[in-house]
Amino acid sequence: MREFDAVIKAALKEDIGPGDVTTRFFVPLGTRFYGRMLARDKGVLCGLDVAKRVFKLAAPGSGIKTRYKDGARINRGDIVMQVEGPATILTAERTALNFLQHMSGVATRAALFASVITSRRTRIYDTRKTLPGLRAIEKYAAGVGGARNHRMGLYDMAMIKDNHVALAGGSAEVLAGRIKAMRKAKPGLKIELEVQSLFQLRNFLSLGADVIMLDNIAYRDMMEAIAMIRSYKGKKPEVEISGGVDLEKAAQFARLGVDRISVGSITSAARPLDISFEVEEK
Repeated sequence: MREFDAVIKAALKEDIGPGDVTTRFFVPLGTRFYGRMLARDKGVLCGLDVAKRVFKLAAPGSGIKTRYKDGARINRGDIVMQVEGPATILTAERTALNFLQHMSGVATRAALFASVITSRRTRIYDTRKTLPGLRAIEKYAAGVGGARNHRMGLYDMAMIKDNHVALAGGSAEVLAGRIKAMRKAKPGLKIELEVQSLFQLRNFLSLGADVIMLDNIAYRDMMEAIAMIRSYKGKKPEVEISGGVDLEKAAQFARLGVDRISVGSITSAARPLDISFEVEEK
């Protein structure tokens, strides 16, 4: 996965620095090792190619075998990767595990949310609640787990949130002018508009947003809001629900037939999957 090389190299530099002093002084030159990564928990495996790349960069000459692909469901006791190589596989171990455990944790959490969605119309989306520098890695893992990627950053989709609405004085007329200017300057850019009440929805529905986000709205009002959007005679936006969505709420919201449910905790609250690396001298 060369697209992640910058992140991988930064992680290796952070961990190794000027050199792995323990391996240098405790392992005789020429010693060969065999290691295996063992799942200590069940979940969705993700990050195999990233882990392989870590070993290729930090332990040149290593041989790597795996019978899995990203997205595989693994169980406790499964051997997810085998590595044979020089002493530097000990140097690469922690960085490879960090990526594999974290990415598998994100994929597993994404799969958990996707599993409670029964509506064919509804899709789970991730958010920008990612660790700085790891957004591409985490969004890749979310996709492997079955979530869809929301915008990558502030540049590839416009999201008009409460602060932007406030800066426009809450005026539909002012918002309409700014949306028109945005579409002229950025043709084809998807525009999402957050509403926090039925009053705002009635005022803003005609603005032509591609997505309407219902953020932290009471469930009863949410049902009315969706009915309002679905019956609208003009351009019908996609409907997204966001704000403190847990598994129970995700299943409940999906039954309303919304298009999108965005869940920040897919990345922000993912628990690393427990994977160990057992090494022995050859």
